[in-house]
Amino acid sequence: MSQKRSKRSDTFRMLMNYLKPHMPFVCLSVLMAACTVALTLYLPVIFGYGVDCITGPGAVDLDGLKGYLMKGAIALVATAFTQWLLNLCNNRITFHVTRDIRNDAMEQLEKLPLKYIDSHAYGDIVSRIIADVDQLADGLLMGFTQLFTGVITILGTLVFMFTINGWIALLVVALTPVSLLVARFIATRTYSMFQLQSSTRGEETALVQEMIEGQKVIQLMNYQDESQDAFKEVNERLRDCSLKAVFYSSITNPATRFVNNLVYAAVALTGALTILGGGLTVGELVIFLSYANQYTKPFNEISGVITELQNALACAGRIFEILEEEPQTPDPADAKPLDHAEGSIDIEGVWFSYTPEQKLIEDFSLKVKPGQRVAIVGPTGCGKTTLINLLMRFYDPQKGTIAVDGTNTLEMTRKDLRSAYGMVLQETWLKSGTILENIKMGKPDATMEEVLEAAKAVHSYEFIRRMPEGFDTVIGEDGGGLSQGQKQLLCITRVMIALPPMLILDEATSSIDTRTELQIQNAFAKLMEGRTSFIVAHRLSTIQNADIILVMKDGHIVEQGTHEELLKQGAFYAKLYNSQFA
Repeated sequence: MSQKRSKRSDTFRMLMNYLKPHMPFVCLSVLMAACTVALTLYLPVIFGYGVDCITGPGAVDLDGLKGYLMKGAIALVATAFTQWLLNLCNNRITFHVTRDIRNDAMEQLEKLPLKYIDSHAYGDIVSRIIADVDQLADGLLMGFTQLFTGVITILGTLVFMFTINGWIALLVVALTPVSLLVARFIATRTYSMFQLQSSTRGEETALVQEMIEGQKVIQLMNYQDESQDAFKEVNERLRDCSLKAVFYSSITNPATRFVNNLVYAAVALTGALTILGGGLTVGELVIFLSYANQYTKPFNEISGVITELQNALACAGRIFEILEEEPQTPDPADAKPLDHAEGSIDIEGVWFSYTPEQKLIEDFSLKVKPGQRVAIVGPTGCGKTTLINLLMRFYDPQKGTIAVDGTNTLEMTRKDLRSAYGMVLQETWLKSGTILENIKMGKPDATMEEVLEAAKAVHSYEFIRRMPEGFDTVIGEDGGGLSQGQKQLLCITRVMIALPPMLILDEATSSIDTRTELQIQNAFAKLMEGRTSFIVAHRLSTIQNADIILVMKDGHIVEQGTHEELLKQGAFYAKLYNSQFA
């Protein structure tokens, strides 16, 4: 319980830090809330004395009644204006705060190490940044709109009631703790439920995203029933925890209303008896009943606000978990520049594993000369892609060093290091936009002549010119509307236009037909001339011209040499090669 309370207070503290830049508007909001409440509390006084103008013994004071009606009209207009200004301030605060949180969350995601992204479902991360921030916005808006006015209304009505009749006011105050105890009892039970609801909603979002992305495979494998069952199971859990959260939160308002009605009835009965004794006028009782109603009403609103704030804090906690996550090791302040990289790479005694209990790369060493073409082969899970991740500093080695041109990669900026590499992966990535915009990501200042030259070199020009708008054709998210082979050709074109000093080709032609692959291999051969290149391939026919072939198994280099040398050895590589051409 103390841990939950500490976590909640940390969440509240972080939320207050986001509110600090908007304190002028918070102060203005409080001021407008005070003005709104003051004018609202002044109205019963006007109408109460107006009632006395027509219920006084023996006469009706129409002139006095007109004066009170005029004051009431002015007060109503002023209340409407201050209420509008209050809502304007609250909306501005809320949406600026949520904007700042989303911006910081996205910036933090770009700073987090890839192990965080790899260990969390993408849909859950999306749910935190979108759905949870929306829930936080709703809670903040309700909090600013109703919490300030509610508290000020309670204090204001107490002052006015004590000025009219202290005994009846004491009766109202004496019954108030009952409403507060009911609200507290319910609020303490809703936070954990709303927290569970948020996490389960994130799990469901992740599952839905996974099922949508894999819909072709699901239908191909007739996995519809199993995926539907998995969704139903998560959906049932979301229903259960949501029902519990909503049930407890829905009790708050009826319970506090019941207590408030008791207060109202007690005031009415006590006031009527006081009138009979001459201690109150009818108009003053009208004022008192109006205040009693206004005094108890905020408790209903505040109880609803507390419930909503519990939900908002639970959602904020999930968002701030991302913001509090340890970012990747920052680049050194005295980072050494990597200008005009030659491509000499030295890997000395590198150890790395994604999880401590599962060893992967152990005491790995490799020396690559500038301009060498290094092919990396081996069975699935042997560490090929992991080696690429280490070269690009997507992950850092736990032991050992990786140096480029004699400089430890940990002593240079990630931007400099990654700018020196051109990378084509088996998994393509294209953004929404035109084909030209996607190609020029590799070199934003490229001329159209350079784009055409690169496209023709990798044979993507033929399908691009057949597109409705050519290079200006707009493609959807992740290259929607293009075949997998076409998407891969665009990614290769993107690298070709940048002409980086070092290349990484991870199954770069896996989705391309054999004829086009041969043409691209020729283009790659030209591209790799004088450039250090790492080629990861399962089709061993594509790497026969490599200067050196590394055969990996269980995180170790078990063989290395040229294609002919390895075949003569008749060991592991020869078995792999012959198995593909048996």
